[in-house]
Amino acid sequence: MNEFKVKGLTCANCTRELQEEINRLPSGETASLSYNTGKLRLENTVDMKKVKEILSSDGAFIESDGEEGHQHEHHSVVNWIALLSISAIFYVAGFITEQWGNEFIAIGLFLAATVLSGYHTFLKGLKNLVRLKFNIETLMTIALIGALSIGEWKEGALVAILFGLNEYLEGLGMQKARKSMEKLLEIAPKEATLLENGQERIVKITTLEVNQIVLVRAGEKIPSDGIVIEGTSSINESAITGESMPVEKAIDDSVFGGSINNEGVLKVKIMKAYEDSSLAKILHLVEEAQETKTPTELFINKFAKYYTPLIMILSAIVMILPPLLFNGHWGEWFYQGLAVLIVGCPCALVLSSPIAIVSGITKNARNGILIKGGVFLEQLGKITTIAFDKTGTLTKGEPYVEDMQVYDPTFLQIAASIEKTSSHPIAKAVLRKAEGVNLEEPEEISTVSGSGIIAKIKGVTYYLGNEAHIKHLKLKDRVKDDIKFFKESGMTIVILANDTDILGIMGIADQVREESASVISNLHRAGINKTIMLTGDHEKTAEKVAKAVGLTSYFASLLPDGKVKKVKELSKNEKVAMIGDGINDAPALATADLGIAMGKGTDSAIETADIVLMQDHLGKLPSAIRSAKRVNTIIKCNIVLALGLKLIALLLTIPGLLTLWIAILSDMGATILVTLISLMVLYERKEK
Repeated sequence: MNEFKVKGLTCANCTRELQEEINRLPSGETASLSYNTGKLRLENTVDMKKVKEILSSDGAFIESDGEEGHQHEHHSVVNWIALLSISAIFYVAGFITEQWGNEFIAIGLFLAATVLSGYHTFLKGLKNLVRLKFNIETLMTIALIGALSIGEWKEGALVAILFGLNEYLEGLGMQKARKSMEKLLEIAPKEATLLENGQERIVKITTLEVNQIVLVRAGEKIPSDGIVIEGTSSINESAITGESMPVEKAIDDSVFGGSINNEGVLKVKIMKAYEDSSLAKILHLVEEAQETKTPTELFINKFAKYYTPLIMILSAIVMILPPLLFNGHWGEWFYQGLAVLIVGCPCALVLSSPIAIVSGITKNARNGILIKGGVFLEQLGKITTIAFDKTGTLTKGEPYVEDMQVYDPTFLQIAASIEKTSSHPIAKAVLRKAEGVNLEEPEEISTVSGSGIIAKIKGVTYYLGNEAHIKHLKLKDRVKDDIKFFKESGMTIVILANDTDILGIMGIADQVREESASVISNLHRAGINKTIMLTGDHEKTAEKVAKAVGLTSYFASLLPDGKVKKVKELSKNEKVAMIGDGINDAPALATADLGIAMGKGTDSAIETADIVLMQDHLGKLPSAIRSAKRVNTIIKCNIVLALGLKLIALLLTIPGLLTLWIAILSDMGATILVTLISLMVLYERKEK
């Protein structure tokens, strides 16, 4: 399937109609034209000449390579502004001339203003009228013909000028949202410095292959995901994670493509071709996200198809019934009917959702929150319950020594000396606890499966492990009480003993993330009613974590299918989001109304969930939920405004007060308000 950048799309409703025309071409059934992104996708077999003809009928065109398309669009905008400005000057001149009594000159000036600002709309509307295609241009053309036919030169000119201005402002609003998104997509580096046989060579990042070495100087972007093989530096990963604080990187540390090297020089071994990198996947998903339509958008688009013919019928009724049934003046009610046509323009209504959706997705992407489509953004704003996995989500997923009972002063030194050869997570926790302690070298060491380690240091045999590992000893009451306390506190115990005595006990736990408690509190303030933990850990551990972070409830000892069952139960009465690591929790993520993964850019997280928190922590989730709720509120507000202003204008027909300029101002006002309110999402103050 081919993809083209289309310029000159002026309104969402017109774009939808252009797509429908392309869909009717041979092999064009699957073609899609997005107003949000300005992109056209179609099969290779579609006749491009006919596609270009369809686009040109609405003033749109396919952008060619290089700057030509940009220049074309720039000149089109300049010409449009110039024509509207000249039309406005003619209109003012006509108004002044009319006051001086030169009626024929005034009419000429009004006609000139009408032709300059309205010919484009008039020609398109005339073509549509011949084809019995009723859209906004058709309505405006009929209104202009009608106004001029009854001698309303001044109002006809004003309608043409204001409608031209309205179309320009409407396109400007969407262009602003698109540019904001394009700026986000520009973070991808274009070139890289490749090192081959000690020689440097500038290449395009798309040509980079796995295992090649690139040189990244201070201030340059890392071209693709890789591993540092030489140098140290601080790296700005905000393009991926949304986090502004730099991250220190040294040899063997992984780095993301698109992140910026702040200082020093790094040599990076490429581990993924650019198209497979985290950044490329993120940018691709962000682009795709703009093109998915929410249920609200789909409803509005469907409604708009029937709305325009309905307005034409209503206009005909206003023109005919009052003169026929109530002895109204034919000229006056014909004028009122023309005004109804203009009020009926569906632009503001169709525009009520897409700008807000694109702005919301862009804002969150900048913040390191990847939302895969408008439908998921809308859903996020409706969530009332969040279910959390424990390990790696509410906790760090790294064991640490939470408590320790020492019976012999050599306890920590001996335990760490035994663990220093192990790569087990618990061994790492013990070594972190013993940082700075002088360690001994074991003479002998062996592992006993399921219980622990036996080691000999300075001729003494030691046993390090769980309770089963020290069954050769009779435990004192004090030791029994300490073991019981650690277990009841939800800790895993590690005991060190020799042949005769116990030297000490460690209580190992998964450390709760520092931000978890404040995040849960913020989620409750953001309107989340229930925060629930679903974990495979035992009851005591689950209870301890739930209490520490302030969850409303928890369910322990759950296998993956148990989590799925629980999510299904919760979903019966609530809108549920499930948050996990995107791998073990994949079934539960898929079952929930919304799946949210903690990713740090991992492939599995990006591919599994509907939303990915690229920071790999929950810190920015409350702001994402507030942003989604704000977008949903704005869309509802826009729909009410778009329909409300039109309804008020239509009600003015009852006493016969509706004029052409009031009609166009009501439509123009609705469009401007809808656009400005939608763009507020982008400029919403960034939360700390």
